[in-house]
Formats: sequence, structure tokens, C-alpha cells
Amino acid sequence: MIAVANRGTPFDVANSRYCAAQLEVYFREYVRAEALAMHAVELGEKHQFPNPAARGRGTLGLARAHLDRTAEGVALIQQCLAGLCEIGTRMGITTRMSDLAEAQGLQGCVGDALETVELALQVLPDELCHRPETLRVRGELRLKLGEMELGEASYREAIELAQTMGAKAWELRATMSLARLLRDTGRRDETRARLAAIYNSFTEGFDTPT
Repeated sequence: MIAVANRGTPFDVANSRYCAAQLEVYFREYVRAEALAMHAVELGEKHQFPNPAARGRGTLGLARAHLDRTAEGVALIQQCLAGLCEIGTRMGITTRMSDLAEAQGLQGCVGDALETVELALQVLPDELCHRPETLRVRGELRLKLGEMELGEASYREAIELAQTMGAKAWELRATMSLARLLRDTGRRDETRARLAAIYNSFTEGFDTPT
């Protein structure tokens, strides 16, 4: 994608860097994500492309939150959300609010994070593309508060929705989170069954971190 975009316009290049950064975040390659997102922001600002600049800040913020720069990460994601509102777009608002909740959780502000993730689920309920991951994030936050049953319910809701959508990447992430919870609560038979089912449904990508 980047190779093709490099032959295009500056907007194509900026957008490709943002998209690549987002993918690296999902691979948990936060250093690479940070570098790509920074480039997207720089190009966006240089050429006055507010969309990739704003979205790049959001991805940069989540990457830095995972690199133990949580306060900076939260601030960048908040800037991203403000930028999207200024542009007047609602596309991806759910994703960015979910990212903000994740960063707030990493910061230790779990109460604020839960408020944010509930807003993420309410702000644009018809935007389903990221909703399974938002539900998974809510499950993670619930576990931080020791609310095991609520956390498990969020994981299962995320899996069910991902299956309905045919979103196997989201299903895998939520299943991995549920499997860790099941393992830690002594339900190893269900852990093995769930992992075997999702693993056997894939035909590639077995070297990708989950």
C-alpha cells in the first residue's frame, strides 16, 4: 500500500502512513506505529490535510500510551477527536473514543475510561465496524476493577457481534481476552475449545501476535 501511495499525491502518502500506523497498533508494534503516525501528522500539517493529520494524532496517541507515555497519549487522542469535530466528520468517532478509553485505562484512570467507553458505544450506535473491539476494551476495563462477570459478559458480547459481522480479527482478539479470563478462573476446557475453534477457522497469519 505504501509503495503504491508513494507514487501518488501527498494526500495519498499521508493517508497510507496513517492506515499503516493503525495496522501496526493492532499488531502491537507500537514503535513502528509511532513513527508512521508521526509522518502522517507531519505531512497532514505541511500540506494542510486536516483529516490524516487528525487521525494520525489519534493513532500516535494510542501508540504512545502503550509506550508508557500515557498522559501525552491521552492528550493526542483528545486533540484527534477535537480535530474530527472541527472537520465535521463523524466517521471513526467510535474508534477514537474507544482508543481514548484504552489510553485512559493505561493511565490508571479506569473510572474515566469506563465513562468514555460507554460514550463510545452510544455516540454512533449504527457504526458497527469497531464496536466488537470497543466491547472488548470495556471488558478489559471491567477486569481492572475486579468486575469479572461484567468483564466476561463484554467479551462474550464482543465475540457474538464479531461473529455476526464476519469480523474474524475482532473475534480473535475478543476470544483471546476471554480465553485468558477462563484460564485464570479455572475453566480450561472451555479455554481449549474456544481457542481451537477460532484457530481452526484461520488459514493464514499464524505468525501474527494476538
